[in-house]
Amino acid sequence: MKILLICFAVFVGQMGTLQDKQVVHLQPNRDFIGLEYGGDLLEVMNAPAVITLPAIPPKLDSKGNPWSVEVKNLGPRAVSVVGKNQFSVPVSVGRTVQILSNGAAYSLKR
Repeated sequence: MKILLICFAVFVGQMGTLQDKQVVHLQPNRDFIGLEYGGDLLEVMNAPAVITLPAIPPKLDSKGNPWSVEVKNLGPRAVSVVGKNQFSVPVSVGRTVQILSNGAAYSLKR
């Protein structure tokens, strides 16, 4: 019984470290990602076919970390996330992509 409790405590403790990003939701039909979403997991649902990143790629998020955003598409259709310098990434339903910015351009984390 003691071992079971220890295993449970370790499991619960690790669950808190698995999700280090704040989960936020893009308002339905909003077609742009704001600077404030830097560092977050952004879930989109009922989004327009095209969602735009900030016009000027940010260098840092509000915590001073390199700006990035994870976009998770909850459906019901695929969306494209577009930004400066012809950056474009399709996000199919159920897929999550991480987009990075270096202050000059966007890139996709592979």
